[in-house]
Amino acid sequence: MAVNKKVDVAIVGVGWVCGIIAAELTKAGLTVVGLERGRDRSVPTWQPRDELRYAIRYDMFQNTANETQTLRHNLSETALPIRQLGAWLPGTNIGGAGVHWNGQTWRFHPRDFTIRTSTIERYGASVIPSNMSIQDWGITYDELEPYYDKFEYMAGIAGKAGNLKGQKIAGGNVFEGPRSREFPVPPPGNTPVMTLFRDATTQLGYHAFPGPTANLPRVYKNPDGVERGECAYCGFCERFGCEVGAKADPTVTVLPLAHKTGRFKVIEYANAFAIKNDGKTAQSILYYDAMGRVQEQPADVIVLGAFMFNNVRLLLNSKLGVPYDPTTATGVVGRNFCYQTGGGGASGWFGNEEFKRYMGAGALAYAIDDFNADNFDHTGLGFIGGGSISVAQNGARPIQGLSVPPGTPAFGRDWKAAAQKYYLSVASVGFQGESPAYRMHHCDLDPNYRDKFGNPMLRLTFDWQPNERAMIAFAGVKTLGIMQAMLPKATLNPSGSTPSGDVISGGPGSLPAHFDTTAYQSTHVTGGTIMGADPATSVVNSFLQMWDAKNVFVVGASNFPQNAGFNPTGTVGALAYRAAEGILKFHKTGGSLV
Repeated sequence: MAVNKKVDVAIVGVGWVCGIIAAELTKAGLTVVGLERGRDRSVPTWQPRDELRYAIRYDMFQNTANETQTLRHNLSETALPIRQLGAWLPGTNIGGAGVHWNGQTWRFHPRDFTIRTSTIERYGASVIPSNMSIQDWGITYDELEPYYDKFEYMAGIAGKAGNLKGQKIAGGNVFEGPRSREFPVPPPGNTPVMTLFRDATTQLGYHAFPGPTANLPRVYKNPDGVERGECAYCGFCERFGCEVGAKADPTVTVLPLAHKTGRFKVIEYANAFAIKNDGKTAQSILYYDAMGRVQEQPADVIVLGAFMFNNVRLLLNSKLGVPYDPTTATGVVGRNFCYQTGGGGASGWFGNEEFKRYMGAGALAYAIDDFNADNFDHTGLGFIGGGSISVAQNGARPIQGLSVPPGTPAFGRDWKAAAQKYYLSVASVGFQGESPAYRMHHCDLDPNYRDKFGNPMLRLTFDWQPNERAMIAFAGVKTLGIMQAMLPKATLNPSGSTPSGDVISGGPGSLPAHFDTTAYQSTHVTGGTIMGADPATSVVNSFLQMWDAKNVFVVGASNFPQNAGFNPTGTVGALAYRAAEGILKFHKTGGSLV
């Protein structure tokens, strides 16, 4: 086994977390090494707009033949491996999932960080189901706001503030937490379908606003001097890298800054499998190189900044922290695995409208926040939580962008005619809901299945619960009402014959009998190394420093105690900036930060 030269900081995974932390630490004079299991894939390496390669054959994503997860719905089932990507799409190669994301960049609500306390204060403890294990984050929105601001100005997020220092501003999201300043870039212009949504929701008394986007609508130079050009609206964002660099990602923002200092090095094809430690302090990262040989990277500080699954699995494989036991609800590593609750949307096929759907961007959207978090009274509804509602123009690609109304035959002449008729004229109102934590939902090491190196796979225990089913049923009624206001004379849910004219599909939303990974839902998996104020119920403190190993920081969506009704990237970026600040403090003091 070869032992590399010791550095100040070694980071597992070279994506958003690594890029932000490496840029901050190397500017401060520290030496940093990033270990990436894949290869370089900077902008010049893209094959632009190849839907078959990237969206269908998953060129940018984890290879399940080498490494995957196993899934069971409850503690009595035997978990089985997920052999084909579906529900989520973990990235690989430099930039990670930060390259193939859509660019939706939200801040979580102040209530999201104090969910248990806030819920009990408003409704009483009895509304929280007995098996639900939601908990406060150990940090408040106000404490995290400066880091949100820093991430948004680095990435060039475009949007419209709805709450500036406590002053509500019409046209922005009036439900958001207070911002210290306006977005760095104004929002993009509206498309016709976005205007329809804005007008319909306003008519219904809701509060519409442009969705915050990392797809630059104009040239922007950030505070570090990094300049990027504007979006071409080609419609190839999600599952693709941006060929012009208009979508903020680590390879065009923070990673170049770290490299520029001369104090940052990336080791490619480095598959980290364990953290060498004595139970209290970590000494190094053990990884397999491209030839399958074990190598060692020593460092004063170890950072796990990989995808959520990999952060949790590394701690469990390394025997760092106490594994979570769902039968006793004790232990912390693997606790509170959560996802994102989708469904409850409505679609409309417009007989006499054209929306130029072949154009778009990953986060080109209009939204309402009236039914997210606790922005509405839940009394008597039978559930807690909520989600964001939006309409987007992402770009309808030729393979995955075809949509026909219900009642259309699944193939043949009539299907082809409907696909051609409605290609430019379908719109969907979507709902993205919270995923609360439950006592039995967790991650651990599978006793039966191993990866190609012989290490245990990560086992997931997860299923839909009554609270989320009630939430989705409620959401479906709301999204249908919006679509009916957008398309008031349409036929609702036709069946039995090939539909024509204006058609709507929607109604009370529903979830499958059990959680199923075959169809894509979102890559928003969270939990397992959650943050908090109590070492008995969390893995890391508010600076993302492990309670049990002071020189180990774990950063990412794995820190979320439960998931909110928004995309996670903005919060991950904010946590990464806070962790970088904490690492610099620890490097000077060598102690606990809280």
